[in-house]
Amino acid sequence: MVTPNAAPTVRKPLTVGLIGAGMISHAHARAWQAIGATLLIHAEKGAPEVASRYSIQQVKSYDEILQRVDAVDLATPSYTHKDLALEAIRADKHVICEKPLGLTTADAVHVSNAANNAGVQLHPAHVVRYTAPYLAAHRATQKGRLGKIAVARYFRNVSRPAPESWFRNEDLSGGIIMDLMIHDLDQALWNCGPAESIYAVQNPQTVAGRVPEVTSAHVTIKHEGGAISSIRATWGPLKTRFSTGFSIAGDKGTLSYSSDKDLTITGEIQRSGGANFENPKAPQFESPHLLALREFEQAIRGGPQPRVTARDGIAAVQLVQAARLSLATGQAEEVAANFPVEKFAS
Repeated sequence: MVTPNAAPTVRKPLTVGLIGAGMISHAHARAWQAIGATLLIHAEKGAPEVASRYSIQQVKSYDEILQRVDAVDLATPSYTHKDLALEAIRADKHVICEKPLGLTTADAVHVSNAANNAGVQLHPAHVVRYTAPYLAAHRATQKGRLGKIAVARYFRNVSRPAPESWFRNEDLSGGIIMDLMIHDLDQALWNCGPAESIYAVQNPQTVAGRVPEVTSAHVTIKHEGGAISSIRATWGPLKTRFSTGFSIAGDKGTLSYSSDKDLTITGEIQRSGGANFENPKAPQFESPHLLALREFEQAIRGGPQPRVTARDGIAAVQLVQAARLSLATGQAEEVAANFPVEKFAS
């Protein structure tokens, strides 16, 4: 259902339509230019500034973009992703989509099914998978270097959104769990496997669909394999310094990382001889956005599939939706039982 068919091979030069001119569009513009793509931009606001800064051509309509490109890169507000992606897919264009693929599991599956049926590529841009410390931790967990994972903890702090921005409208953004925590929900699934159930709290709570300017959410996930993941996401006061990190513990070792400190992943991992050692640094030599978009570009050209797939994008949205249900009910909620992906299969 969500495994893409072989996409049409795209020959040089690859032409990409960058849709949106918000903060993330700058990182994407730099990455596409480093890759060597021909870049066009369209946005309701801010396109002239981005076009001028990166010397790229501004296009007046999305329809014109779809007539001229091989792929679109959706760097737009979350509530626009589904409709823009479906329009591009109907035009037989490959789609790179900032998280989330949709605001509901049904929407994410709908987009994935459409791409699969059309034979085009669909790539959710879960960029944290391309950051060096998180990639190093994933490799360690998948190689069994930590043994059986017992507990994984993640945190992510950012400055709160602007008071009147769409982020604070829960119907448009999905709230702090969809907007911010989804990065680490994806990490929890990547490292510890499918989620069985999730319990979520938020303080202060969302009232009448309006997310507080400053708020924090905390979830606890029970994974099917027995591991427990604990995740905290915070929209802090204005000028809160961005910070993120994790600690993962198994029966053979531990790993931890905090961006507040340095790029060192510290840990104690038991070697076959019983000795422990500190894990080496995981330097980020290239932008995570560049690494992600390069993988997507190679897949569009017929190369291997990226490390993040449409199925991963769906699973992250499914987990967010279960967490939001938990907020509403005040109890732990089963993930697959409440939001079965198969229910939305085409």
